[in-house]
Amino acid sequence: MIRFFAEVYQGRERMFVEAPNHADLQTILKSFAGARWSRSKNCWHYALSRDGANALYLKLKTIDTINLEELQNWFKLKKETEEAIAATRMHPETHSALKSFEGWMLQQRYSTNTVRNYIQHLRIFFQAAGQNSFANITVQDVFRYNQVVILKQGLSVSYQRSLVGAIKLFYQNRQNCQMDLEKLQRPFTEHTLPQILSKEEVERLLRETLNLKHKALLSITYACGLRRGEVLNLRLNHLDKDRKLIRIVQAKGRKDRYVPFGVKLRDLLVSYYQLYKPKLYLFEGKYGGAYHERSFAQVLNQAAERSKIRKTITLHTLRHSFATHLLESGTDLRYIQELLGHASPKTTMIYTHVSRKHLS
Repeated sequence: MIRFFAEVYQGRERMFVEAPNHADLQTILKSFAGARWSRSKNCWHYALSRDGANALYLKLKTIDTINLEELQNWFKLKKETEEAIAATRMHPETHSALKSFEGWMLQQRYSTNTVRNYIQHLRIFFQAAGQNSFANITVQDVFRYNQVVILKQGLSVSYQRSLVGAIKLFYQNRQNCQMDLEKLQRPFTEHTLPQILSKEEVERLLRETLNLKHKALLSITYACGLRRGEVLNLRLNHLDKDRKLIRIVQAKGRKDRYVPFGVKLRDLLVSYYQLYKPKLYLFEGKYGGAYHERSFAQVLNQAAERSKIRKTITLHTLRHSFATHLLESGTDLRYIQELLGHASPKTTMIYTHVSRKHLS
């Protein structure tokens, strides 16, 4: 019998799995993405998410019978309970306005991530305001929240900017409120430079990636300068092998664009396709559907560890490296902007600050 339960562990909510000491079963639990062992509870635990639970279920169902419906009901009940608790911690008018704002954002076709992040920011902020209606909250309340919560807890500038953006958008759609939006300003942006890999480091990273799917994932990310989500959302019909172009559909800012790919990458993708035979997405999980972003990040981390790269790198580092190497090779900045899908040339200009050629 397998039992799922959730608890806050080391400051984060985790999903624990109690299971019998069956060799094959324990092997699956141990090898599943993000697995951690708890000595005190004597079981494995993972980041808490519905997708993670479903993926784990698909791996386990061939060994032991699990009632997925019960697990899904558990997640649904947990979500409803959280929303009910949140409703009791804020004024009824605020709770109603927040639900209305969420519906408006969805209707305006804001991205799923933006809707989720803005609503989460606002829910936490309004819960801190307690039973004070949103209509009575002022700029001073926001300043006080910044001092008591954000600065005291050492939260990042980007978090604070995102919160202020959520508040401004929320109140732009509200009337008869005391919030003076002209006085509500975002904090200054942190001017940080991206981490860049040398061409030799990129070559070593790919050389140490032996799995063909993993090599294809990292290669297309670097060779085309793609964002993580753009790679995972690629479908087979987005590749035009005759024109050697990849169509990036509805990327950041809901914009389409084309990026070219070379013969070397084409040959790699052909070998990958012949071996794995994906059905819909270019990169699919073991049980179908788009490849998971956590697994993608794990592929990079393992490759970086094997290649002994000491820099702190993420998947976006490959995109930064792609742009910087193009700039150092003499590619015009306007073309790099087009390839990256940047709305403003100012965003692309950051690579002049990390290019060896420009620094020299």
